[in-house]
Amino acid sequence: MVLQEQSVGQVMDGKALAASVRETLKQEVDMLLAAGKRRPGLAVVLVGDDKASALYVKNKTQSCKKVGIESFMHTFPAATDMETLLNCITTLNESEAVDGILVQLPLPAHLSSEEVLSVLDPNKDVDGLTIESMGRLFAGKTGLRPCTPVGVMALLEQYNVEVEGKHAVVIGRSNLVGKPIAMLLMQKNATVTMCHSRTKDLDQICQNADILVVAAGKREFVKGSWVKPGACVIDVGIHHTHGPAGESVISGDVQYVDAAKVARFITPVPGGVGPMTVAMLLANTIVAYERRTGIK
Repeated sequence: MVLQEQSVGQVMDGKALAASVRETLKQEVDMLLAAGKRRPGLAVVLVGDDKASALYVKNKTQSCKKVGIESFMHTFPAATDMETLLNCITTLNESEAVDGILVQLPLPAHLSSEEVLSVLDPNKDVDGLTIESMGRLFAGKTGLRPCTPVGVMALLEQYNVEVEGKHAVVIGRSNLVGKPIAMLLMQKNATVTMCHSRTKDLDQICQNADILVVAAGKREFVKGSWVKPGACVIDVGIHHTHGPAGESVISGDVQYVDAAKVARFITPVPGGVGPMTVAMLLANTIVAYERRTGIK
């Protein structure tokens, strides 16, 4: 991808980068098959009928087909008990055809995601959420990383955003995004400020950020006036609402129009972080496959 010089509002095209990543992964899978190897396998476990989760799972399985990864769907009704779910995870842990296991979160309220993750084989943890995976990340050791943070880092690299020595502000402290992206940024020698719902003077902290990663879970939470001129803004949020005429509207955690007027780089919603999350899931599956089979 050729980057054009632009003073503000350069869109970080996650959709295009994700397509490039998928093409590279497809070539890797094609070479494996040509060498007589089996296809990498990803198992996805979906519990309940949450529409957003079902849509995410559909996108992930379609992406698997594009690169040649075998996908195994395991769907359960919302009333599924813990024993049934854990038995499924145990079976997938033992399956030779399955290299990665993704349990779509959140689970219904009566099920414990912590208990599920405690049973999940860390070597198949393509979401990077088990205690072992998180511990390896925090210790700076090799391991499977959470997909969204790795996708964010890939976008920063693609657009030559300087990280070393820069002030990065992360809004949100979840295990899925906030904490791991903070660690990855620190490992690239950024100075990181973690912000959350109890942070005071948040707008002022954001105004000092060279890199602003927003995973607040609140629609258009960050205002354009909070963005430092020339900053890089990464919007992890996605919200589905309806416009005045009843049309579907998709927006993020950042007021995009205003922020794009001052930011040097900015991710759109949709088409920014989302496609990269799925692409990194596929990449993690192939990494897990290679490590399990001893290819690399």
